[in-house]
Amino acid sequence: MKIQHELIMPNKDLPFKMFIFEGKDGNYIREKHWHRSIEIFAVFQGTLEFYLNDQQYLLECGDFIIVNSNEVHSIHAPKPNMTVVLQMSLDMFEKYYTGNQFICFVHEPQAQDEQLMEIICEMYMEYADKKCGHDLKIQSLFYDMLYLMVTRYRKINVHPDILQQHKQLIKLSAITDYMKEHYKEELSLAKLAQIFGYSISYLSRMFQKYAGINYKDYLQTIRTEYGCRQLIETDLTIGEISMENGFPNNKAFSKAFYKKYGITPAEFRKRQKSAINEISK
Repeated sequence: MKIQHELIMPNKDLPFKMFIFEGKDGNYIREKHWHRSIEIFAVFQGTLEFYLNDQQYLLECGDFIIVNSNEVHSIHAPKPNMTVVLQMSLDMFEKYYTGNQFICFVHEPQAQDEQLMEIICEMYMEYADKKCGHDLKIQSLFYDMLYLMVTRYRKINVHPDILQQHKQLIKLSAITDYMKEHYKEELSLAKLAQIFGYSISYLSRMFQKYAGINYKDYLQTIRTEYGCRQLIETDLTIGEISMENGFPNNKAFSKAFYKKYGITPAEFRKRQKSAINEISK
């Protein structure tokens, strides 16, 4: 089974991503994947079967788990649950690195668990209500949470094997970060190889080995994610969104969008508008 690299994009109005776990209805499996971000799964109802570096954790109501940068993980949700997921850029912890672009958090039950869960719950309630100043309140709570993470959950003494595994993915992370910043441009594999000083064949193998996806498909995933955001947040036509995000035409964007989401961009936008209208009634 291939291990996929996941693209993480923050919420529009926040410096991190927060959402309800997509497997909330149960009968859901998220296969093995990894990303550069730090991630927290906080379970408020139901249970999750969580696999972190092939070790199983059963998360019940009131439990959370911290996923470190580049750790391979998967999630099984056989039953309905209510889980809040937070995804944070690794760069947020730059001042607290214990090695080269490295920080490691450990989760062992302790007194701070209840406090951290309360903070996450309040953050999500504020985000759902979206009252005046909600973004400021959420960010205030967010930094309280970060304080707990670096003072109570940060692991200082890390096994050399973990550090070595991390180093193998630093190069790819730098490349994918560059792609996220320049995805609108003509960005061929040859151009990227030249920028980072690799041969084309080596860079191609690096994507296949560590991201579990080829370069072209990964770039298309980035462009599709940003296109999806514009479908929700703007009134741009699908043709304009296609061109804005590096696709040559509507057809190419629609094909990539359908492959990722199983729906056309036009139908997706129609459903989003219908959902908003229902909420407004």
